[in-house]
Amino acid sequence: MTKRFENKVAIVTGSSNGIGRAVAVLFASEGAKVTIHGRNEESIKETQKELHDAGVKESDVLVVRGDIREEKVQKSLVEETVAKFGKINILVNNAGGLPEMSPRHGFDQTNEEWDYTIDLNVKSVLNLTKLAISHLISAKGEIVNISSIASLPVSMASSPYYSAAKAALDQLTRALAARYIHNGVRVNSVNPGVVQTKIMAKQGISDELYNEINQKMLQNRHNIPAGIVGTPKNIADAVAFLADRDSSSYIVGHCLVIDGGTTLNVPLFNSFEPENYDYALKE
Repeated sequence: MTKRFENKVAIVTGSSNGIGRAVAVLFASEGAKVTIHGRNEESIKETQKELHDAGVKESDVLVVRGDIREEKVQKSLVEETVAKFGKINILVNNAGGLPEMSPRHGFDQTNEEWDYTIDLNVKSVLNLTKLAISHLISAKGEIVNISSIASLPVSMASSPYYSAAKAALDQLTRALAARYIHNGVRVNSVNPGVVQTKIMAKQGISDELYNEINQKMLQNRHNIPAGIVGTPKNIADAVAFLADRDSSSYIVGHCLVIDGGTTLNVPLFNSFEPENYDYALKE
């Protein structure tokens, strides 16, 4: 039986952990040759081990290490992938996040932290896409950007720079989609909600505390109506769907929210839930 991504070549940035790792393992286990990327050598080795454990041949994996904000790293991702595998079918722009270990929040963050956030979440995506686009056009390929529900039209006062960057990424997704669909390249994004990843560890929050926060969040069913915290595999499944033209050929320029229902609720409207006014109906 032919695997879904057999004879495909995928670049997955930020694949040394979390969502990116899950995407790389899923693609490779379904037949793709993958270029994985990250900054931390030990984390990259963990991804390599997961790929090996999934039965992926070492020759079907390329590792590029470095800061995705740097032009030389972006060029290496494209040039080394083409040199090893001969083409690029899929680009997953997953690398992103907030400034690491910053003691500042909200608008107390510095201009340097603003620049870091934009460079990581927006500029790196645009620059890498521009470097890869000729290869993607040749392959009639797919681009999937990893955004966030933080991009949506709700306030996120604790991380305004991050939410602004992800909103910019959504607009970039739409603009790229409109520009390159005429060349046979589809561009979409996945916008995850709360997912069990290491993103908060980079802010100095321990796994134990993060799990405690998530459990408290789940106590109010309006926070995540599905009643569970998402996993990297949940997001990887959505990315694979958008990267598989047989499954999603008519989806172009879409920002696919995967959040367990978090964005269904408006806090004010929750006051009008039946359990809050049943008593009035009985009078």
